[in-house]
Amino acid sequence: MLDENSFRRESDRALEALKQSLIRAEEESESDEIPFETEEKNGVLNVLFEHDGSKFVFTPNTPVRQIWISALTTSFKLDWVEEAQAFRLPKTGEDLRTLTQRLLREHLGDESITLS
Repeated sequence: MLDENSFRRESDRALEALKQSLIRAEEESESDEIPFETEEKNGVLNVLFEHDGSKFVFTPNTPVRQIWISALTTSFKLDWVEEAQAFRLPKTGEDLRTLTQRLLREHLGDESITLS
């Protein structure tokens, strides 16, 4: 398990990379209306959906060394996998970006959404 400082560093890095991917996806949206907006406050990343008022919340949880995602009325808890140097969902093996892309596609019903 990562020590607290390492967890903070890795979770900050992972959430910043995800934020940049989300911003690029917003900018590259094929529709005239951007389907979501990304904002960060106090280390918590939020993806807001104007069409239905819902949101996805990405939170680093330091005591258990996980990144938690609240989305689609479900809580997803990603663990740090040293070999992959990434946070992954144990049940599926998806990393943070891949899982987020899948959740966005499911929520918006748009398979063209890609997070790079």
